[in-house]
Amino acid sequence: MESAQIMGHEVFITYANRLSVVDTRAHAVLEPVRLEPVELVEGHWQTKYSWYSIGDRAFMPLDEMDAVFMRVDPPVTVPYFYITYILDYIDPKKTLTINKPSGLRNANEKMSAVQFPEAIPETIVSSDNSEIRQFVDKKGLGVLKPLGGKAGEGIVLLQSKDPNFNSLIEISTDRGKIPVMIQEYIPEAKEGDKRIILLDGEPIGAVLRVPSGNEFRGNMAVGGQSVKTEITEQELKICASVAPKLREEGLYFVGIDTIGNKLTEINVTSPTGIREIDLFLRSDETRLGNIVIQWVEERVNAKSSS
Repeated sequence: MESAQIMGHEVFITYANRLSVVDTRAHAVLEPVRLEPVELVEGHWQTKYSWYSIGDRAFMPLDEMDAVFMRVDPPVTVPYFYITYILDYIDPKKTLTINKPSGLRNANEKMSAVQFPEAIPETIVSSDNSEIRQFVDKKGLGVLKPLGGKAGEGIVLLQSKDPNFNSLIEISTDRGKIPVMIQEYIPEAKEGDKRIILLDGEPIGAVLRVPSGNEFRGNMAVGGQSVKTEITEQELKICASVAPKLREEGLYFVGIDTIGNKLTEINVTSPTGIREIDLFLRSDETRLGNIVIQWVEERVNAKSSS
């Protein structure tokens, strides 16, 4: 939003409970927003106390916008799916929706990685206690991930000798009713997991998220520290392998996660990391938000001229 405003565009916001379909067109109660851009002060982003202002509401068709960003956080619930159904009624000939609603429905952030077996750590998806235990016994350590979570919520490090093992599985699977993902533990996780931002399948930046204290998760939401990093050759190969599928599904703005050159997740709902990556840019490099909006401008202009 900040980059769009700086580059001369009007910005509006809305919420999931303000979406409607009227006369087969997606509508929303929209509010114009003006932002006070952040400033980098001694290595930290700082904002003014009153960093935004909101204008008068208006009920409008969403296809009167040039672009609509869907930025609703997981968990991916039934109401979340209903939102994507409403957004299906934005006319794609008039408006670019990022990411494509059908693509969001198809791409569970954990399960999507499974279609790239050559790139991921050994993985199972199950709600069966005995199957999960067999996998963890074989590997010694496993990482359990709820399929609909975000920001590291509910992720558990499993050890086969843990006396709480059965209870952890019962809680995570709701007593065998809900499948979860179990991945082999990658020792390089101690050094951090890497968030790579992809725009239309191309990597535009990355940041390493390093666990702090006794926490094994590197997610920034649970205290992970942002560290400057580079994208490795193997990670570039991973990006190239997932890019065709992302483009096919209309998943333009995506954050993939890697640990030890292994793909662990494909984040499509509301990928974060731009601010953290921007911290480490050289003075001659363009902030990622600007790159995204430049790409949107090009897509919208191409749509208008076709």
